[in-house]
Amino acid sequence: MKLNVAKYQFDSKEQYQAKFDALHTEDEEGNLIPEFRFATVELGNIVLEQETYDEDGEILTEAVLSTGWHVDAGWWGLDDHPYGWKSYKVDFEEGQGMHSFAGVDYQSHKF
Repeated sequence: MKLNVAKYQFDSKEQYQAKFDALHTEDEEGNLIPEFRFATVELGNIVLEQETYDEDGEILTEAVLSTGWHVDAGWWGLDDHPYGWKSYKVDFEEGQGMHSFAGVDYQSHKF
């Protein structure tokens, strides 16, 4: 079964959670059952600029974090992003980004 990977930036963790929950149905006991095979990794607010230090190790400038909630996802057997996810896609022309799924090249497996 073919694996595609994608990187997303949601407005908030809560927005991501709502999109994640929508990928499931709920059984009679309240358990979430995935509608298809996938995996997600929450990266959260990623570091855009590292903090800087002086020679004594004191912080000169604080790290700058993204305002968006970043998530990487692996989708098995899908030809496109799940409904409602594509508009949050983030793309890189080169490299893997700050996270990759073990042994899966982002550039050759991205939607």
